[in-house]
Amino acid sequence: MIADLLQHIDKIYIAYGVTDFRMQTNSLCSIVKNNFKKNPYDRSAYIFCNKKRNSIRVLCYDKNGFILAQKTLLDTEKMKFQWPRNTTELRNISKQQLNWLLSGLKIEQKNSFKEIKIEPKNIAC
Repeated sequence: MIADLLQHIDKIYIAYGVTDFRMQTNSLCSIVKNNFKKNPYDRSAYIFCNKKRNSIRVLCYDKNGFILAQKTLLDTEKMKFQWPRNTTELRNISKQQLNWLLSGLKIEQKNSFKEIKIEPKNIAC
């Protein structure tokens, strides 16, 4: 699964809007570098979606080459990725948000628990 490919990844970015899937690795790297001013060789994954919202691609660099993974939904009549389409910006998301996206959910779940970061000295047991 795509999530398993991202174990060595520090950040995950989704490219809002749609991407022409005739583009391959070199063209997607150019988008990351020129449009979003990011380094495609860093420890980040960049996720793109097609116009029909039935397929996504993940681009990430792995030590000596790029990985370009794709997930395409089979029942395109009923199933679409919940992809933000309103802008052409890049947004950082968590691995949990990626799992939601891959499961057909929105990346913003209003009813999910929010992460609370607690300093060890503040723990009340």
